[in-house]
Amino acid sequence: MAETACPLRLGFPVKVLGDPEVKSNDSRRWKNNPHLRVSLRYLNGLFDYLQKHQITMYRMSSDLAPYCTHPDLPQFHKMVQECDSELVLLGERARRQDVRLSFHPSQFIVLNSENPELVRKSIWDLESQAEMLDRMGTGQEAVLVVHVGGTYGDRRAGLERWVRTWERLPEPVRRRLVLENDDLRFSASDVIWIHQRTGVRMVFDYQHLWCFNPEGMSVRDAIEPMLRSWNGSARPKIHFSSPRTEMREAKRKNRKTGKQEVRPVAPIWTGHADFINPFEFCTFMRTCADLEFDVMLEAKSKDLALIRLRRDLVRYAPDVAQRFGLRADDSARLETEEKELMDSEKAA
Repeated sequence: MAETACPLRLGFPVKVLGDPEVKSNDSRRWKNNPHLRVSLRYLNGLFDYLQKHQITMYRMSSDLAPYCTHPDLPQFHKMVQECDSELVLLGERARRQDVRLSFHPSQFIVLNSENPELVRKSIWDLESQAEMLDRMGTGQEAVLVVHVGGTYGDRRAGLERWVRTWERLPEPVRRRLVLENDDLRFSASDVIWIHQRTGVRMVFDYQHLWCFNPEGMSVRDAIEPMLRSWNGSARPKIHFSSPRTEMREAKRKNRKTGKQEVRPVAPIWTGHADFINPFEFCTFMRTCADLEFDVMLEAKSKDLALIRLRRDLVRYAPDVAQRFGLRADDSARLETEEKELMDSEKAA
């Protein structure tokens, strides 16, 4: 791929769709004794895929170390320590390939819960993922992305509980944690409010701003303080997705017959599309032409969406493509790459 000075990165989360043989983590159930060691072997194969397609940003599965914090399965609790040498090697490989890594812990991580036990468990999960990143030797660019949590009928109280929880987080978690605006409960303005009281770094989510923005913040008003929150620790990152616009099919109960029927349903704008709308993306990038950040694409088609977007950028917006290290003479190669991967996906 053509290079520019420090090109911006495009990344995708967890699952590879372009090669059905590539796995992201050991997904076996606990009775089959899954292990982080198996997940790391899978990741080595996944890194081959990243290298082949020159992808330099990747979000690892939050289930990379299966059951390692399950309170009723203590046999799994030491697997991170048991895999120290494997984590070191994977971290070295990530640096050789210049791959930026991250985690996005599951929706069960709730730091502002009214339930102290859920908060304790959430912190334990974050500690485990921070420990993996530390053992891999990753820098400040490798982060744990979380949402604020639940409102529990009182948004302000929820915000204040998050701040109180921050004060008791272990240092490795505080060093890695970043906070994202969400699409239903806590806006960009809310996240900025928390940052001002804690110093936690922030991740801007483009689609979420459109879905939930009661304060009416502009894109620039929201993204600029979020990028500044990184304060030179690493290049900031953002999330970008396009809303799903297609008609959906959903099961509904017929009130007259009592039977389930499949009916067409209008799209929900919080849903992610399979691919990225290139015109929307290019418009956004031009709005932020003077800002620098890496972009995690949250599209349903994962790596296929990333590979298609690269081709679209070269075709429709060479000025934006150049920011990601792409040039016009990459067009034929990118088109061939996409065709081969789409054909393999159909075969799978």
